[in-house]
Amino acid sequence: MVRVSRDRAQLVLTAAAVIAVALAPAVLAYLQLGYHPDVRASAEYDDPLGNANRLLERAVHDAGANATGEYRWGRRRAATAAVRDRLRPRVEALEASRVAAGTAYEVRYNGSAARAWATEECPRGPGRRFGACRAIDGVVVQDRAGETHVLGVAVDVRATTERGRYEATYRVPVIG
Repeated sequence: MVRVSRDRAQLVLTAAAVIAVALAPAVLAYLQLGYHPDVRASAEYDDPLGNANRLLERAVHDAGANATGEYRWGRRRAATAAVRDRLRPRVEALEASRVAAGTAYEVRYNGSAARAWATEECPRGPGRRFGACRAIDGVVVQDRAGETHVLGVAVDVRATTERGRYEATYRVPVIG
């Protein structure tokens, strides 16, 4: 029978405990990254246009908020051009974002949807001190105290996946 000193036994147990504690995060990470074939890969599987809508909401807010108040009403075409210029890199990034994964996006400005929005939804009426709304190249703007206020953008979005083609027209407001 081999006798092990008590100090040596405690040292071995301590080392084993340290190793177990060190491996615990790796084991938890492994369990959380588990895969089951019935689990869908992402929310984009059911809603391929959802990703585009979320990106456009953020992009239109940023572009519209930056252009609002920067242009007099007489220069509203320059304001809408600035909005489209600011949106261009974000739209191009969206269109290229999921091609390798099998999803292609196409975004186009919708002038008729913008005109309908300006006609139907433009804040006006008694008690309002706002001026006319105009839809210019898919961007809806309004005269507020002689300055161009960007209300939003109307776009058509098409997502093409291996399962089919999905299309939607969005009226994306500038929130804030």
